[in-house]
This record gives sequence, structure tokens and C-alpha cells, in this order.
Amino acid sequence: MIEASVRVRIWDLPTRLFHWLLAALVVFSFTTGKLGGDWLEWHFRSGYTILSLLVFRLLWGFTGSHYARFVNFLPSPSRTWRTLRSQESEVTRVSAGHSDIGTLSVYALLTVLAVQATIGPFTNDGSFTEGPWVKFISSATSNRLSTLHYYNRWLVVALTALHVAAIAFYLLARREDLITPMLTGDKLGLSAPAAEDGTTIRLRAAALAALAGGIVFYLVTL
Repeated sequence: MIEASVRVRIWDLPTRLFHWLLAALVVFSFTTGKLGGDWLEWHFRSGYTILSLLVFRLLWGFTGSHYARFVNFLPSPSRTWRTLRSQESEVTRVSAGHSDIGTLSVYALLTVLAVQATIGPFTNDGSFTEGPWVKFISSATSNRLSTLHYYNRWLVVALTALHVAAIAFYLLARREDLITPMLTGDKLGLSAPAAEDGTTIRLRAAALAALAGGIVFYLVTL
């Protein structure tokens, strides 16, 4: 029997920093986009940073610690459906890594954010502010992408709300706290291998973050 007080490292520091930085920047981008005017410059900068984070997460999904790798949290609609149909009274085992419902919401949210951040540099506000890639396309195409960028933000909002709802579902219906482990990195009462989170993997993450930032900086300054 596993001691309830046993702590197992699940989320490495780079994954946790990515998660909370992305959450903060999504809120900041939405706010500055709504404010418009001079705030649009900060909106673009925030978008570039989000794009850098997403490039980092793509690389980290193949080279990061055990639970951060994509192969270890593949989406499964059938397993998610079984989780939703199970009775609230059933005892649910605390899972290592992403939960079944969380996995689907994570992939959906990252995909929509990637679309939003990639479209951003092609957009304009109809007056004085435009992205750095507008010069590569026609005005009509930029206008269409600007419209798509505008409406896609509400999909980002909807999926963010769904992600939060999934976390609340697991907390209230499955008695599994998914927030604290993303803050501390540890889960309690698990019989699972610990994720790597030492100096070596953090230096690897720093190098990949610098690479991701360099790639995005190069592309937006073409």
C-alpha cells in the first residue's frame, strides 16, 4: 500500500514555468488586444513570447522529462468517455501526469493557441498597427487573417474555460488535485517513477528555450 504522504516528482521545473507563463501571457494578450491603441505593440510582443513558448513546448515534448513527453500523455477519447461515465462514488486512482480529460483539453488548447500565435504576425488593426509578416502577403489576405485571428480568440477563451472546468471536475468529482502538483511539481500517494528534474535537464530546457526564442526572433525580424 502506498503511503499517502509519499511525494513523487511529476512535473519538472521547466514544464511548470511554461504552464504558468503561458497562462499569464494568454490573459495579458487577451487584455491588450481588447484595449487596442498603443497596447497593440505589447499585444504583439506577448504573442511572440507565446509563440516562443509553444516552440519550446514542442521541443520539450520530445526531449523533456518523462511526464512532459507527448508519448506519455497521448489523447484517448474512449478512455475519457469511460471516466465521465463512471460513478462519482467510485474510488479513482490518482494518476501520474495528465489526467484523461486534461490530456484532451491540453492538446486542443495548445493547437488553438499555436494557430492564434502563428496568424498574429500576419494581422493588422485596420489603421496603423500591423504584424511583421504583413509585407509578405496581400492586404486582402491580411484582412482575412485578421478576422480569423479576432474570432479564434473566442475559441481560445472557450477552450481555456474547458481546461479550467476539467481541473474543477477532477477536484470535485474525482477528488484529484491537479493544481498543487503544477505548483510544487509533486503528487502524493503515487506508485510511479519520479520525473527527472535536476541541473542537467534544467540546463537542457534553458538551451531549448533560448533556441525557441532565437527562432521566433529571427522569423519576426525578417
